[in-house]
Amino acid sequence: MKDRTQELRTAKDSDDDDDVTVTVDRDRFMDEFFEQVEEIRGFIDKIAENVEEVKRKHSAILASPNPDEKTKEELEELMSDIKKTANKVRSKLKSESLRHSTLSRKFVEVMSEYNATQSDYRERCKGRIQRQLEITGRTTTSEELEDMLESGNPAIFASGIIMDSSISKQALSEIETRHSEIIKLETSIRELHDMFMDMAMLVESQKKIMIIICCVILGIVIASTIGGIFG
Repeated sequence: MKDRTQELRTAKDSDDDDDVTVTVDRDRFMDEFFEQVEEIRGFIDKIAENVEEVKRKHSAILASPNPDEKTKEELEELMSDIKKTANKVRSKLKSESLRHSTLSRKFVEVMSEYNATQSDYRERCKGRIQRQLEITGRTTTSEELEDMLESGNPAIFASGIIMDSSISKQALSEIETRHSEIIKLETSIRELHDMFMDMAMLVESQKKIMIIICCVILGIVIASTIGGIFG
């Protein structure tokens, strides 16, 4: 009878090598996965910090009838950085290799805070415009003011205002400044809305995937339990 001991030993060594390869590949995948998770978490934290800084810039701009250009430029840079980082995060979260529901929810929370910040700033700018119009003797309802803002025409605010005093001129100057801020905000708010719709669909799909995984795991547990009882 032929001695097959060497063949069996060789086959076993080959299996061991395969196990080592699988383990190394798995470890490498997990290292890369967690590295990406940490990178995205860092991006989200950066957005959150920038949102807080945006709030401070908003307060500084609203505190002055004619805010300095440096502060406004810094605000625009912050908004640009948030947009760029948010698009980067969204792209990574949508990739097949990194569908992480917890990070997606955290991202949506941070961007929701940013959206609320932008919307609040718009309302505060709108309130300042309404007060300055009242100073010039022109009274408007909230709906009328909204129509004026949506027209996108700054000249509409000067209509009916008698420019015979420095107070009226100063009021109109602030109105134009606040209107300019609102126009810039509109684009940002629209972009945020589109991003929310996109991320909402992603989070919903991740929920469905988690439900399916839970059902599969539950099925395995039940089958194992039944097998243990009747086996």
